[in-house]
Amino acid sequence: MANPNIPGIPRTEQDLLYQKLSVYNSGRTSYKEVGAYLVALPRYEHPAYSLWIYSPLPEHQSIFYICDLSEDVHDSLRIASTLCFYSQRPLYIVEYNAKRMQSKGDDLVFFGKYRGHFLHEVLRIDPAYLSWIAFKFEPRIPKQERFVQIARIYHSVHLDVQRRKSQQQSRSSFLGKEGDKVENLKLTVQSVHIEDNPYKTQVIKGIPHFYVRQMLKLKDAAGNLVTLRINARTASTQSCLLPALEHAYQPGETVEIASARIARTYLIGNIKCTRLNYVKLR
Repeated sequence: MANPNIPGIPRTEQDLLYQKLSVYNSGRTSYKEVGAYLVALPRYEHPAYSLWIYSPLPEHQSIFYICDLSEDVHDSLRIASTLCFYSQRPLYIVEYNAKRMQSKGDDLVFFGKYRGHFLHEVLRIDPAYLSWIAFKFEPRIPKQERFVQIARIYHSVHLDVQRRKSQQQSRSSFLGKEGDKVENLKLTVQSVHIEDNPYKTQVIKGIPHFYVRQMLKLKDAAGNLVTLRINARTASTQSCLLPALEHAYQPGETVEIASARIARTYLIGNIKCTRLNYVKLR
């Protein structure tokens, strides 16, 4: 496939980007056999790059929309390459082709609870139902046969995403054994849950004083999952409300820990998690 000119970046930067993409595609199967993921350039009234899948299976239109990415080419390629990393399909940058990339309604669900939704929407919100369409729905006319073909293509996208998740999960490790001391950790917050500390909540002169705590789920650079509690030092008069003077952690925030103890190691499914206590922040 020919490499199109990428708008908004210098030629030297574009050449380097295509070199990196070539390295990414090295060793992957030919698109003529397994298809390919396509990052389509922005177009009029659509400033974001978008991710598509090309499949050699259907007889007619064979390029199907997956999702929008970013307005920045580097961010878009990062998202797409991460999503598709464990797939055998190569990844290409292409110009948007209105004739080949517009939906003709063949990917529109015409029955059941997702009637009126496109298959790419079902892929995002209910992949199990998409799998049912792909392998359990019985077509009665040729148009429905094509609909099932398209559902199977989207199902293959779901399998690629699941393969990535399983590979990431299998790499997770415990940070050590219970009771071990760990030092100099740099973690990224994945999620935050606020709850009341039942051992410190009290009523003083008829006014409730809630000492809340933030339950953090974090991940280190190697993908290892960590949980810890951050207790509020001041009280709140409302349940599960963090006082204004306390720092509210946010997903994506970096937390640097000088030292901590491993309180517990446990599994959630096949994901290894480490819970920390006696945490000293930098």
